[in-house]
Amino acid sequence: MVKRKSRDFFSRSDDKQKRKHEATSVAPSLKKFLLTLRQQLGRLMEGKVLRQGDSPLLVSSYLSVYKGLAGSDGESIGNCPFSQRLFMILWLKGVVFNVTTVDLKRKPADLQNLAPGTHPPFITFNGEVKTDVNKIEEFLEDVLCPPKFIKLGARHPESNTAGMDIFAKFSAFIKNSKPDANEALERGLLKTLQKLDEYLRSPLPDEIDHNSTEDVKVSKRKFLDGDEMTLADCNLLPKLHIVKVVAKKHRGFDIPKEMTAIWKYLNVAYTREEFTNTCPSDKEIEIAYGDVAKRLVK
Repeated sequence: MVKRKSRDFFSRSDDKQKRKHEATSVAPSLKKFLLTLRQQLGRLMEGKVLRQGDSPLLVSSYLSVYKGLAGSDGESIGNCPFSQRLFMILWLKGVVFNVTTVDLKRKPADLQNLAPGTHPPFITFNGEVKTDVNKIEEFLEDVLCPPKFIKLGARHPESNTAGMDIFAKFSAFIKNSKPDANEALERGLLKTLQKLDEYLRSPLPDEIDHNSTEDVKVSKRKFLDGDEMTLADCNLLPKLHIVKVVAKKHRGFDIPKEMTAIWKYLNVAYTREEFTNTCPSDKEIEIAYGDVAKRLVK
């Protein structure tokens, strides 16, 4: 039996209509989540539906919760930074979407046929399947565009590449099982984190008043490209949060407190519904990495 329940996640001060995200539970033994943005994707804030040609948009995404791991309630958002990246984009643009949980052992045939052999998240439009997250991001930014939707692209190209090596260094660090290699891998991760911290500290060009006698040495901005989230933040923040949670759990590694710009960046993100309401719990992240993180074996 399918159980449906509605939850109000947020209200927008600039829109009197309350926006709802429906969570649909299909089975208690769920291992992954399917996000479906059926005809509601592209719904404008005044209630219209955005169409391109004759076909509404359909976006599907599985949020991974690895099977057989105790502690998952089968309903919470699972760990998948790529899916969260898309969720954040849609949330920032004000799109209304439904969350449907699916037991993959009994996955409906229409979903199996929708994009066979592909790894979610994916998007289909007019029969074409897009599986590359970067291409999906470009597609959403192109279709959900001004004046009805805000533009999320970064103004400064450097913001798009800030922190881009962190997740790869983290993965190498956490998957390593050789104690002799641990120190070097940790240094590699620290180096990339330091580089991000320096970028967040450095004032952007538009923070510097060349007509002023005051020398701006430290940036006051909240996010990578300014005081508002951009596509760059949607990409980096989910990964950076995973690094913080998993490295602490499995390696006893903390992002150094001296990296104050990174901590400011994370703490500001934790106050934003676009991040917190699309982010899995720390417990779910730890569960997801239970079989990924390797123990150091002497």
